[in-house]
Amino acid sequence: MSSTTSKVLAKVNASYATWVTASELASKIAREDSVSRCDSHVFTFLSEVPANLQQAFIEEMGVSKDAVLSVAEGFSELASFDMALRGQQTVGRTTSLQRLIAQTD
Repeated sequence: MSSTTSKVLAKVNASYATWVTASELASKIAREDSVSRCDSHVFTFLSEVPANLQQAFIEEMGVSKDAVLSVAEGFSELASFDMALRGQQTVGRTTSLQRLIAQTD
């Protein structure tokens, strides 16, 4: 397991009795129903894991960036605050993930 994955899973699983694996988390962060189910592991990933680790985990696990952005947007709307990977554009501002993607493209 990579250092990135270890750090992400330590943060995401820290407060919960039920732990998720890297592959389970990768699947959950890209699934729209994670928002409607208010999945706590996904919320923790999007709200508490630093954006650079989120980006590294997404790339390492081969998760669709667009799918994660969509889930982040859904959680942003539910929580009424911006997630680090918030998919919604705001006037004159880009999200952390969008800046990271632009740097790697």
